[in-house]
Amino acid sequence: MERVAATDNMWAALRRVEKNKGAAGVDGLKIADLRPYLRLKWPGIREQLLGGSYRPRPVRRVEIPKPDGGVRLLGVPTLLDRLIQQAMLQVLQPIFDPAFSDSSYGLRPGRKAHDAVGRAKRYLEEGLEWVVDTDLEKFFDRVNHDMLMARVARKVKDKLVLRLIRRYLEAGVMVDGVVMGTKEGTPQGGPLSPLLANILLDDLDKELESRGRRFVRYADDRDIYVRTKKAGHRVMESVTTFLEKRLKLNGWTRHRLQACLWKQWKRARTRVRELRALGVPDWLACRIGGSRRGAWYSSGSLMNSALGAAYWQAQGLISLSSTYRELRQPC
Repeated sequence: MERVAATDNMWAALRRVEKNKGAAGVDGLKIADLRPYLRLKWPGIREQLLGGSYRPRPVRRVEIPKPDGGVRLLGVPTLLDRLIQQAMLQVLQPIFDPAFSDSSYGLRPGRKAHDAVGRAKRYLEEGLEWVVDTDLEKFFDRVNHDMLMARVARKVKDKLVLRLIRRYLEAGVMVDGVVMGTKEGTPQGGPLSPLLANILLDDLDKELESRGRRFVRYADDRDIYVRTKKAGHRVMESVTTFLEKRLKLNGWTRHRLQACLWKQWKRARTRVRELRALGVPDWLACRIGGSRRGAWYSSGSLMNSALGAAYWQAQGLISLSSTYRELRQPC
């Protein structure tokens, strides 16, 4: 943290933030006001960083239209938090980046999309004409905080830095003036977000390299090149298992449905009644139904057993896992 808050490092971070410009965060502070603000506030902020008491502000939610018709959710930090994240990035990037896979190109210094395309072209010319295309849907929204922090802690031992990264992950999002907590995900828009994503995704890169697989990754998009369709199906199955079990990604669909149902029930007595109807013992239904915890926590492991696949199929929904098993069968 001393290196993060060092004068030279902070000046470099300030110049970078000013160069990138960007919109204001939830506090409304603009680029033109940043230096005057820091002249007054920086000594106190630095003391908070070194003492471990600094707490980031929530990010401002922005929706960016995507070419396919959907939207990409961005989280715009305040300028002060952008500055601190940039200062952290300048210290952490040299620690992590040299060990990343040579087949990883996105969101890394000195690497461009054209370089990734060039490597992909070489693989095709070598006869690897079947491609396992893995695009992790809403990856940045579903990052598991505990899994990510465990990987950061492999190389970072400073508890002040680890605590501040965790606080950035859990700072929350402001939507229509209301702050919503974040129990998973790393908002796109902050300087630190790309590095954190690469830290988590590097595990699969290393796994593929240990198996001798040739691939190209750009951010959360990864193409794995193989010679036959049969090999492609085999690789797809093993990669899916790795992502869902080891990194805890794209396996949360049922949990999300349960959380939606929990919110629909609204009142405690309604929740108790519905849980009883699902076969949950009275004492446990009362305990869980009357909990003041949030929907995500309350709709966890208990409802997993109460609301099995048969329940959702009865509601007219299709089992994604069953459909996937059918689709991956070789033609």
